[in-house]
Amino acid sequence: MSYGSRGDVEPPVGLAVALRGLGAEVRVCAPPDFAGLLEEVAVPLTPVGRPIRALATGAVPGKARATLPDIAAELTASAHEAVSSAAGGCAAVVATGSFPAAAGARAAAERLGIPYAFASFSPSFLPSPHHPPAVWPGQVVPAGETDNRVLWELNAEHMDALFGGIVNTHRASVGLPPVERVRDHVFTDHPFLAADPVLGPWRATADPDVAQTGAWTRRDGRPLPAGVEAFLAAGEEPVYVGFGSMPMRGASAEELSRAVVGAARARGRRVLLGSGWAGLAPVDGRDDCLVVGEVNQQELFRRVAAVVHHGGAGTTTTAARAGAPQVLVPQVADQPYWAARVAALGIGVAHDGPTPTSGSLSVALDAALAPGVRARAGAVAGTIRTDGAAVAAALLLDAAERGEPVGGHLVTG
Repeated sequence: MSYGSRGDVEPPVGLAVALRGLGAEVRVCAPPDFAGLLEEVAVPLTPVGRPIRALATGAVPGKARATLPDIAAELTASAHEAVSSAAGGCAAVVATGSFPAAAGARAAAERLGIPYAFASFSPSFLPSPHHPPAVWPGQVVPAGETDNRVLWELNAEHMDALFGGIVNTHRASVGLPPVERVRDHVFTDHPFLAADPVLGPWRATADPDVAQTGAWTRRDGRPLPAGVEAFLAAGEEPVYVGFGSMPMRGASAEELSRAVVGAARARGRRVLLGSGWAGLAPVDGRDDCLVVGEVNQQELFRRVAAVVHHGGAGTTTTAARAGAPQVLVPQVADQPYWAARVAALGIGVAHDGPTPTSGSLSVALDAALAPGVRARAGAVAGTIRTDGAAVAAALLLDAAERGEPVGGHLVTG
């Protein structure tokens, strides 16, 4: 089960394909937006909640001013309903994505008596004395506080304030007892970390006991569209710019498009625009710019000069595997973490601020296109694991076959 954007759904699909390859029957609960994706891999989909694009862009019918508590309560209930419908007779429930939805999935697993596991796609979401948590909406962190243990304790308290009442109200409605520290309840003591050990390393701690598998990916064998192939063949490697499922802050689609095209041209580069939810589009009729929709990024990123993106875990991993220098323009959640990691590894740069201008992006591209960055990106590419989904699938099936409530590790209700 995963509720979120494409980056939240692709990894569970990768896990589903790996599990099926080992002989397991798999069902996926995800937003209805991704019916085509699940049909493509022939995995049954049980829809969860409202379309995620409508929710993310504020276009929810009948919810002109939906609040975070309203949305969280709805997601908890809808995930519980979907998982309850899909998981009967299953050996395990694996949840990720939206926190309230994962809470609903765990409640469903408890009622069905099925082991439950949680997976994070970024180390930054899991408690550790070695890194601080991301700051959640509405959270006030004491000025000057730098002790990570204190910060994670404050994070747990804030999560209780945000979601504790919602989760326990829902649990009471389905006949389950209340829980304390909802963050730890949903994440469990033994979560999966579906992130590459080089890109997102985990330093082992006693609690939680994390099983890092590598990123959950699947091979994309789709050919590039003929128009994209022709554009690639018509000149030097272009810069790819796309922000996926992120509505970008601080600039209109036209302003953002002019900024990214201007930055590429300032560096003498052609540009491929990934339209995405940011709505990137051509700014004029020149032939040095092409707009692409949903394409095989695994293939495309091997053939571009650099990748400019929002810093989602999946895009960061795909670009790293391809050996493409990166410019990350982080917006929310784990994106600042990935921007910092890419910069630390020397395989790209983090843009200064969430709203790029032609000038600021030109400076960032200049740094990313330096020969040393390209060489470093190529060297790191060979270290990125491709077997994360297979590792997780084997752990899950091993636990199921042995009848044990751990396997990456699973917890019973």
